[in-house]
Amino acid sequence: MAILEVQNIEKAFGSTKVLKGVSFNLEEGNVLSVIGSSGSGKTTLLRCINFLETADKGKITVDGDVIFDSESQSSLTQKEKREKQLKIGLVFQQFNLFPQYNVLDNVTLAMKLQAKERPDFKKNKKAIYAEIEEKALGILKKMGLSEKIKNYPCELSGGQQQRVSIARAMALEPKILFFDEPTSALDPELTGEILKVIRELAEENMTMVIVTHEMTFAKEVSDYIIFMDDGVIAEEGEAKSVIENPQSERLKAFLSKISD
Repeated sequence: MAILEVQNIEKAFGSTKVLKGVSFNLEEGNVLSVIGSSGSGKTTLLRCINFLETADKGKITVDGDVIFDSESQSSLTQKEKREKQLKIGLVFQQFNLFPQYNVLDNVTLAMKLQAKERPDFKKNKKAIYAEIEEKALGILKKMGLSEKIKNYPCELSGGQQQRVSIARAMALEPKILFFDEPTSALDPELTGEILKVIRELAEENMTMVIVTHEMTFAKEVSDYIIFMDDGVIAEEGEAKSVIENPQSERLKAFLSKISD
């Protein structure tokens, strides 16, 4: 069974239809890259799946749980909704770190807020927080940031900030990790270090959806690629085939412009 099922997602802003019925499935452990020109709908699709936008129509299922269905009124409590949404992690273009918190606090904040809902929290607060910090330190070590845990975002390079953002998303143990143009805010010389981190996650079978303009990277790291054009999936398939042997004229033109 697919870990992510997206069915007939539609989204409009006023009279402008941005998504016109997008459907796809993603198997656990696979990497899907979403490519397309600016305005094709790829970021809006990610935002709808991550609840940053509410789709007008469609259904989204994650790990067997329906997290959005425009055809039915949800009877879930806010707590139940949050628990379902925690199955999804998102790494933003612009990092979105809290400037007033250091690296360790940025990574542990959401976990500590989540821990307050545990029935044993008041009794075991100190032990729970210690466990959270230990977990965060392990992830930050993996990201090569052990020496930066007390630094603030303004003291980090763009690449380091993005790695903190990835660590923060991973700390909540999402079933799927989403990246929205993870290198677009970085200088070219810093792009490589973030792509290396994502490659390592792919090697560990982390399920990921990546909106990217890095075609070589998409071909190398992805199992599948979706090419979006004018709010629909214009072409999709195995990564190497889509990039090296495009079928539609629209995708051929897009790849030609990217490689120019």
